[in-house]
Amino acid sequence: MKTAILTVGTEILFGQIVNTNAAFLSRELNNLGYDVMYHYSVGDNPGRLAELIEFAFRDCDMIITTGGLGPTQDDLTKEVIAQAMGDRLVVSPEALSALKDRYERSGRPMTENNLKQANMPESAQILPNDQGTAPGFWLEKKGKIIVSMPGPPREMTNMFEKEVKPRLISRQDSVIYYKILRTFGLGESKMETVLLPLIDGQTDPTIATYAKEGECSLRIASKRPTKEEAEAAVEDMTARVMDIIGEYVYSTDNEELADVVANMLLDKNITISCAESCTGGLFAGTLINTDGISKVFDRGIVTYSNEAKIKELGVKAETLDTFGAVSPETAAEMAEGIRAKTGTDMAVSVTGIAGPGGGSADKPVGLVYIGIAYDGKTDVVKAQMRNVTRNWNRNYAVLNMLYEIYKRIK
Repeated sequence: MKTAILTVGTEILFGQIVNTNAAFLSRELNNLGYDVMYHYSVGDNPGRLAELIEFAFRDCDMIITTGGLGPTQDDLTKEVIAQAMGDRLVVSPEALSALKDRYERSGRPMTENNLKQANMPESAQILPNDQGTAPGFWLEKKGKIIVSMPGPPREMTNMFEKEVKPRLISRQDSVIYYKILRTFGLGESKMETVLLPLIDGQTDPTIATYAKEGECSLRIASKRPTKEEAEAAVEDMTARVMDIIGEYVYSTDNEELADVVANMLLDKNITISCAESCTGGLFAGTLINTDGISKVFDRGIVTYSNEAKIKELGVKAETLDTFGAVSPETAAEMAEGIRAKTGTDMAVSVTGIAGPGGGSADKPVGLVYIGIAYDGKTDVVKAQMRNVTRNWNRNYAVLNMLYEIYKRIK
């Protein structure tokens, strides 16, 4: 069933709130096998809302709206929908009773304008709202469906799960199943190029590539009559993709690289410490987002100055004088120094030029060296990042650190 999502509210167009409703509904609908064709956002303007409903129904069988069901004068979604569907608003005894009961239980007086929320399209099924005062409704006429829910995300998601989703499940004629593979070290254009034999002429499953800061994702999706058929098709295609780019894939379950690495450290009980210069503690801060990481993460030290590198890590002054702070030699001594200090199984260091200034012809902005002391040896990896922004360079340096750890543990 072709579906459009229509979010109502001038505050969305002003950028005062983020439209999380559309993202939530898209995920849910696609998982249920409903084809989301369009996202629309419109202000509290009845004329434009009516135009969008008419336009969306030219190509879609169902529209799901959020917002505009409240008690104020600019909440006009119901009025517009009723007119567009050839229906009329009437007082719903069910909605009125629930509204009065909610105010009585809260001990708050109900202002007169709240009664507006009990007006519903005459042919609609009422969708109770146990998280707020505005009920929703399901209206079906002449082969078209409009589902209207309140705008506040807590109210909308609760109503969707309890009232809307069961109705959608009962009408399912297919199921969409997908997996998202996460990769590092492979650009989107290169990924598409090497996967062209699979992508060209694809029908089902479908393959789509996505670029994200510093990494790329690949979605493999199938729409079949049953979940078992869709899942089997996706797994078969996943195996074929892994044969081509498996060395770059760190997750087939859409996990963040930091979570994958943290869980690997925990699963294998590998203790770790770090010494950071250009990232300024960002690596440690990223790693400790995982619950329970204290079992393996000992400490992180930010040694930004040369003096700190000498005093805290035992980096030799002659190393800094001869090779500089941004060098493979310094990165190696930083890693060995923090490992000697902590006694952890693994120690990782990073030193580089985050920018936007401070670079040179020999050492441009974005250059980092990552040192890893592990399993009786110390490796140093060079990474040259694009000079995007200071924060981008720091974040990408952390991704490189995580990926180097991932490769060694794997």
